[in-house]
Amino acid sequence: MSKKDQITILKVAETAGVSKQTVSRVINDHPDVADITRKQVQKVIDELGYHPSAVARSLTKQRTHTIAVVTAGLNLIGPSSVLNGITLKAEELGYALLIRNLAGFRVNDYQGLVRFLNEMRVEGVAWACPDIEHYRQEVIEKLSSLPTPVVFQGSAPLQHALFVIVDNYAGGCQATQHLLDQGFRSIAHISGPLSFADAEERKSGWSDTLLKAGLQSSSLHSAEGDWSAASGAKAVVELLDTYPEMDAIFVANDQMAIGAMQVIQERGLQVPSDIAIIGYDNIAESAFSSPPLTTIAQDFELMGAKTIELLVDVINAQHNGKDLSALQPMRLSADLVVRKSSLRTVEVSK
Repeated sequence: MSKKDQITILKVAETAGVSKQTVSRVINDHPDVADITRKQVQKVIDELGYHPSAVARSLTKQRTHTIAVVTAGLNLIGPSSVLNGITLKAEELGYALLIRNLAGFRVNDYQGLVRFLNEMRVEGVAWACPDIEHYRQEVIEKLSSLPTPVVFQGSAPLQHALFVIVDNYAGGCQATQHLLDQGFRSIAHISGPLSFADAEERKSGWSDTLLKAGLQSSSLHSAEGDWSAASGAKAVVELLDTYPEMDAIFVANDQMAIGAMQVIQERGLQVPSDIAIIGYDNIAESAFSSPPLTTIAQDFELMGAKTIELLVDVINAQHNGKDLSALQPMRLSADLVVRKSSLRTVEVSK
């Protein structure tokens, strides 16, 4: 169809025998239209195949139905899965997304980022960038100054901010306590990069749980990875040298745990009879490792979906002049999934 043949709102009005304003009221579901007129206009709209301009409607209503998503680390399972959950929920709720990926987790030019978000006329911002290098106070205060609402995923930045998080400290405690309950006492830790708050919190859960049990943790009992399987393999080699008496390892994600498990088995040791292992995240591959990996499950897609749900609730409340005090931050659970890699084997005497 050529541009001159495209159906316009004026054509709909002429065909239906009503004013252009009446057609606009029908399109925007305005109450001041008689039922018989509404049905007549809608019939003409359907017959002509008229599609109102989304841009024009957004200008009329001062709504863009667009959300900005700031993310980083999309090569990692967690951030990419969170973004998938964000995308699916936004589509379900009728919002378009404007995605800004911070390559290399670079947040140095946060003033440019805030300016960009202001210029794009988005209705809200979903901050789904991992909390790294303790940037959050300065950056988040700037983000909180935006005229549009912001919901933070993955961190609890400020007392008055809205966020969706999983309690990584509690997850680290839960993982370590499980190994203690199985009777292991020389429990090492492979952390993620400690510039990430998630990694730091999981490590704190490990060390505090050992301390509560009357056991000590030292720098010789832990090694740092970068979330990859290769870094888990490298870290466990270090631990086998510095902590030879270790009988279990809490690893801060499943990929590093799988890498560590491979090295242990290549050294002629058995999992879990010689060294037990527990991971974190419950990625799909963890159930199919050999042996199947015990892990702490967190639902990344649910985190993304809940972030958008909370943000849309804020957007709608502000648009309708409602009180925001009823809207609260969300803390999602991290759950222990027990498989063979962490279970102490019991030899039956003959």
